[in-house]
Amino acid sequence: MRRHSCFVFLFCGIFLPGILGFPQTNTSIDCDSLLPNYEAEPQTSAPPYIIAVSFDNFEPENEVQVTLEALGDAGFKGFNLQAREIDGDVPVGTFKITDPNTKGLECHNMMNSAVSNANSDVKQKVTTTWIAPHDVKELQFIATVVQNLEKFWVGIQSKTLTAMHSESVNATGKSKRKVCFSV
Repeated sequence: MRRHSCFVFLFCGIFLPGILGFPQTNTSIDCDSLLPNYEAEPQTSAPPYIIAVSFDNFEPENEVQVTLEALGDAGFKGFNLQAREIDGDVPVGTFKITDPNTKGLECHNMMNSAVSNANSDVKQKVTTTWIAPHDVKELQFIATVVQNLEKFWVGIQSKTLTAMHSESVNATGKSKRKVCFSV
């Protein structure tokens, strides 16, 4: 009986996560290539997901709400979301984890520089908060979204966000406000 119990335990631990549609362990999405670590090819069709942002412009330390959402009923089980400079390949800024379905990731030795799924439950939408860095001019949020082991999309992009540098402070840090009077 003991041998039978070990076999059942081993079988469930190895095969059940794959049978249920998304492995519970050892599944990750590479920080650089944004490819999952299993053998399958990304979809080439238009992704049934969008990345929405709360602002088109940002200043350093601004918080931008970022939402990854399924269109229709095309839920998803896994994802990796990052902010990258236009034509850049390294995450910029950091994420503040606000959704229980998300967790921060460390990419390029930066804590919370990417955000991913905290579980393999099917999701329709996740929301997180991104904190803008000081040295970025233009960026996009980019994501890989995993619907199941056979279907995933790489390189889903948000609209472009542009840095606004305050013109009310000069190089010495002193205010140079303009005052207008109407007569």
